[in-house]
Amino acid sequence: MAALPLIPGVPVFAITLIGNIGLAALVALGLVLLTGVGGMTSFGQAAFCGFGAYTTAVLSTTYGWSPWATLPVALLVSGSAAVVLGLLTVRLSGHFLPLGTLAWGISLYYLFGTLDILGRHDGISGIPPFSIAGHDLIDPRTVHYLIWGLVIGAAILTMHLLDSRVGRAIRALRRGQLAGESFGIDAARMKLIVFVYAALLAGLSGWLYAHVTRTVTQTPFGINAGIEYLFMAVLGGAGQIFGAVVGAGLVTVLKEALQRVLPQVFGHGVQLEAVVFGILLVGLLQVAREGVWPHIAALWPARGRPVPPDAPALARRSASAAPAEKLLALDGAVKKYGGLTAVNAVSFAVGRGEIVALIGPNGAGKSTTFNLITGVTRLTTGAVRFEGMDIAGAPPQEIARLGIARTFQHVKLNPEMSVLENVALGAHLRGHAGVLSSMLRLDRRDEARLLAEARRQIERVGLAEHMLKPAGSLALGQQRVVEIARALALDPVLLLLDEPAAGLRHKEKEALAALLRSLRAQGMSVLLVEHDMGFVMGLTDHIVVLDFGTKIAEGPPAAIKTNPQVLEAYLGGVA
Repeated sequence: MAALPLIPGVPVFAITLIGNIGLAALVALGLVLLTGVGGMTSFGQAAFCGFGAYTTAVLSTTYGWSPWATLPVALLVSGSAAVVLGLLTVRLSGHFLPLGTLAWGISLYYLFGTLDILGRHDGISGIPPFSIAGHDLIDPRTVHYLIWGLVIGAAILTMHLLDSRVGRAIRALRRGQLAGESFGIDAARMKLIVFVYAALLAGLSGWLYAHVTRTVTQTPFGINAGIEYLFMAVLGGAGQIFGAVVGAGLVTVLKEALQRVLPQVFGHGVQLEAVVFGILLVGLLQVAREGVWPHIAALWPARGRPVPPDAPALARRSASAAPAEKLLALDGAVKKYGGLTAVNAVSFAVGRGEIVALIGPNGAGKSTTFNLITGVTRLTTGAVRFEGMDIAGAPPQEIARLGIARTFQHVKLNPEMSVLENVALGAHLRGHAGVLSSMLRLDRRDEARLLAEARRQIERVGLAEHMLKPAGSLALGQQRVVEIARALALDPVLLLLDEPAAGLRHKEKEALAALLRSLRAQGMSVLLVEHDMGFVMGLTDHIVVLDFGTKIAEGPPAAIKTNPQVLEAYLGGVA
């Protein structure tokens, strides 16, 4: 097949280098999603390149398979290995996660060099090249079209994935999984999806590498290569899809330049490439700590996301066939942390269409009680019943599915995501599109309905003019209101609000109280923790008072206002 250079007059060496950048960009693209978006650091991605490369090398040389026929098998092997390793790895947190990937990355590197079927340290040679219509793609000026076609295709599919219901769930992982799980996101499943997706891109790169170089040894799949791929993703811009290409280009060109220039300057007997390479990378990261791509992207105006149009309303939650008299009931709830009793035999109930306040001094156990109700913390003894069903021990995702939504004492929004996208996370369980349909853009109708629901809830709480702004740009009080809108997007039966009025001005508190009264009129129940007694007394139907984890009083606002035990807890005595 005739060679078709990317740019007329560009030498073969440069075209080969561009092809190598494309191979590295595929791996870096997976790491952008895994590390930059999903918040999981991996040093072992080069091993998944090895799975793809060795699989196609064995099948095409030993068994005579066509290189094209080996692709599904190479991806299957890479993906299967990722599932096994992911199940062992992604549940780790903190520094244990990268250490885990480092451990199996080193182990697989040595495994590749010891198996006879893989040629041991000599590897596998004589791998057939790609062929189209009987023409072998041996010339680098021809095969680079295939490489970059796959890079562009992978980037488009990745952008589609991130701009979807699944993508929002993945982006929510980076800021902690507690908020996401409270709205029905299965954090462990999402982490595994991202891990496998990144491994598939690495396996695709390995498959290409084997038929481009036509020789496979263990050297390119070691831990050093894994560290370089991570550098590419971080240097280009963690979380930036185009940053993967920029980072791959910078690292690949820099390595090649150093290997050519340094021996001419210092002689071939001095090996300084790794030292200078490391110094330059650290220097680049000092200048551009968020990566290079954000600085490039800042050169032209960003295109804002349009306000979503109206779309058919999402299905509302159906009423319980046999409603219990009390919607929520705690019966002797106890939570102990070793010798400390945070919640001590607390019992109370929330009726349908009722606003109940849970009050008490700091450290009284209010937020712990919220966590017991929402499955974040497990009961030591006692029971929590919702609509007559015991939900103690149920995971947060299942409790959200039942219709319990919450806000948090310390705001848990993704500051880089827009207000619209943060609120749309609350409607996660009300959508149905999966990974494949999102990547192929078959989820647009489902996505339009989710965003339209988020828009309606934002307008409902009075933040329409902030809809497309990053959530982190809002004042703290406004962020708390965004959390309420996100909770309402779940279409809850019971709304748990942890200090919703904190940081709000007087008029904003009045608007919030009016909103909660309208929710009560529509049949929704509200359980709130609040320190503003004026706000609580003028709004609630019933108040429960905790002190040091023990319930000391319960009743209507008028009775609580004059209760001696409450005055003792708050003021130190009856004045």
